[in-house]
Amino acid sequence: MPVPSVYPLLEPLLPLVRKPVQYVGGEVNSVVKDWEAAAVRWALMYPDAYEVGVPNQGIQILYEILNERDGVLAERSYSVWPDLEKLMRTHGVPQFTLESHRPVRAFDVLGVSFATELCYTNLLTALDLAGIPLNAADRGEDDPLVIAGGHAAFNPEPVAEFLDGAVLGDGEQAVLAITGLIRDWKQAGRPGGRDGLLLTLATSGGVYVPRFYDVGYLPDGTIGSLRPNRPKVPRAVAKHTVTDLDSWPYPAKPLVPVAESVHERISVEIFRGCTRGCRFCQAGMITRPVRERSVTTVGDMVETGLNNSGFSEVGLLSLSSADHSEINEIVTGLADRYEGTSTGLSLPSTRVDAFNITLAEELSRNGRRSGLTFAPEGGSDRIRKVINKMVTEDDLIKTVSTAYANGWRQVKLYFMCGLPTETDEDVLAIAGLAHRVIEAGRAASGRRDVRCTVSIGGFVPKPHTPFQWAAQCDDATVDARLSALAGALRADRSCGKAIGYRYHDGRPSIVEGLLSRGDRRVAKVIRAAWADGARFDGWSEYFSFERWERCAAEALAADGVDLAWYTTRERGYDEVLPWDHLDAGLDRDWLWEDWQAAIDPAGAAEVEDCRWTPCFECGVCPAMGTEIEAGPTGAKLLPLTVVAGSSGATGAVASPGASPATPAGRGQAGGVTPATPAGRGQAGGVTPATPAGRGQADPGESVLTSVAGRAR
Repeated sequence: MPVPSVYPLLEPLLPLVRKPVQYVGGEVNSVVKDWEAAAVRWALMYPDAYEVGVPNQGIQILYEILNERDGVLAERSYSVWPDLEKLMRTHGVPQFTLESHRPVRAFDVLGVSFATELCYTNLLTALDLAGIPLNAADRGEDDPLVIAGGHAAFNPEPVAEFLDGAVLGDGEQAVLAITGLIRDWKQAGRPGGRDGLLLTLATSGGVYVPRFYDVGYLPDGTIGSLRPNRPKVPRAVAKHTVTDLDSWPYPAKPLVPVAESVHERISVEIFRGCTRGCRFCQAGMITRPVRERSVTTVGDMVETGLNNSGFSEVGLLSLSSADHSEINEIVTGLADRYEGTSTGLSLPSTRVDAFNITLAEELSRNGRRSGLTFAPEGGSDRIRKVINKMVTEDDLIKTVSTAYANGWRQVKLYFMCGLPTETDEDVLAIAGLAHRVIEAGRAASGRRDVRCTVSIGGFVPKPHTPFQWAAQCDDATVDARLSALAGALRADRSCGKAIGYRYHDGRPSIVEGLLSRGDRRVAKVIRAAWADGARFDGWSEYFSFERWERCAAEALAADGVDLAWYTTRERGYDEVLPWDHLDAGLDRDWLWEDWQAAIDPAGAAEVEDCRWTPCFECGVCPAMGTEIEAGPTGAKLLPLTVVAGSSGATGAVASPGASPATPAGRGQAGGVTPATPAGRGQAGGVTPATPAGRGQADPGESVLTSVAGRAR
């Protein structure tokens, strides 16, 4: 049945809102397919502003994979700003996709990628605008399935009543499996109705369907039971893990935004997963094991992406890019290929102890030296041992000295406040570290115009990490420490003006903590906050702690729990956690033992990276049937003239062909998970309402961080 575009209704409203071009679509490499020819139709949504969502790597990967398939269609949707939301409600315009401006409700699936929990209220806005019932239980066969993915999907319980399903982990293969099951169900005459399809997805598609699990609570408010309520539904739902990343070279055709976005570049994921073992880092824990792309595949993806997009900057993505076994070969080979051109390279994430002279020289070979960001995370060596960030103060000074000596003038240092066992002294030590950085920079460069920016936010304990049992630090303590740090940074007048200070107060972190480790009862809080006007809670001018605090008190009053119960309360080993039935592959006892090692009164024990040491038995590889996939391979990138000559092309590498629909033994999603933003497990906090302040680097900045996974 034809579904008309809503653009004729939308177009008259666009001159009345800010940045109207973000709602128009038509980006280079966007795809418009025949609606009638598609058997299965996906609307892929990033529930944040266009400028944040359009460069999202996960959405772009799934968008391209789905649209390569015959009979399958995928379009994109983003959250609309409140000015347009108000007009859409007044004029009856539903939530729409950008490609065809068709109503989201007309699609078979609304796939939502959650990089951070602070986007939950934006999902409710989209559902309501679309005319889709907020409660999954109230939806009928004419409503799309609402399926979530992304890092936050590893504990979807706070939004479980709004979701039909959730996909844990990598999405490349998962979306194809879901698509096939939906197609078969439709062709068979929709047996069992909507419930029948969901049961098939739960038993055969690797999808977590919340309605098929019952939760019971004990008098003290903790969970007493969590079990399936249907036969054949698994007791635990396992994450999806892609293997052989070389077989999934996506995206090959990056979207080129029509409006300014937070990242104006192509992004190539050089490996997935991290085993450094930072105890706070959800991204590192849930994406294990490490799986590298080969040097040659990275080179091909860069060339293809540049040819298909026209971007002049390449971001080499991973959770810690300099840990790739052949990172020097990759960076040197790419620098050789693009020397004399306008193409620049950046590493959006690396560790202090992995940055070296080769990287410094190659990243700056074309003369472009934007800012660098390193993430020591903690101010003292003691607290860095607690979080298993095995980087000393001397390591940091050596690294920044290398950067300053190679021409950089600006370095950003990222920290967290409120870490387990943290003291005032641990935070104040950040000031001494920043002063040493300036002194070292002046000595290494011979100049006095070097700068250092200290950026700090409140720590939020995350599911599936050793710190999942930790008490979150209260916002008053966090704010007091941040204020004391500001004074300490200004104390040394010899370098005080050379040090910038950016911080997020503790209150937004408390709300993120509620949403990160909440159970199904938290849905009442989310609904109440949304009904009271909560939108874009990751943006400072829209966030209201008072609203969330009031709604939590009212919504949870009858349950005998409150905001503090979910956030600043330490959990015990025997407590059933809301996500215990969702399997990231990590052994629960291993996580607990690592938590105990972190808080040992005799001093925290450190855990090495299993890529270079014997296995520490975290459980992922045997549980998931996977293994570390890393080099070195010894391969080298050839000059483009050689590549072109061998392929018969002239100066370009042919675009990689489409992956087969069912590659044996292969993968899944990087898709629903951005390889960096978010979900801080990690630092919480509201970022300024500017694209460059979204917990990410300014567009064009080379971000060198030790851990990804911060909310963008």
